[in-house]
Amino acid sequence: MKFFLCVVGMVMIVEGLPYFAFPEKMKQMVQIIAGQDSEKLRRFGFFLMIAGLGVVYAAVRAA
Repeated sequence: MKFFLCVVGMVMIVEGLPYFAFPEKMKQMVQIIAGQDSEKLRRFGFFLMIAGLGVVYAAVRAA
């Protein structure tokens, strides 16, 4: 559980960094994303999940 909470915390740091560093650019990006087709966003989200799974798999195999 401790490791899981550390991972969640790191994800929150990485996700929050662009909003802290570039708030105006992030506002523009949110508007662009809001204008996208739902199916395109779904495919992009799926790709990110698969890529994340690949990273986790590679990290576990290397350890």
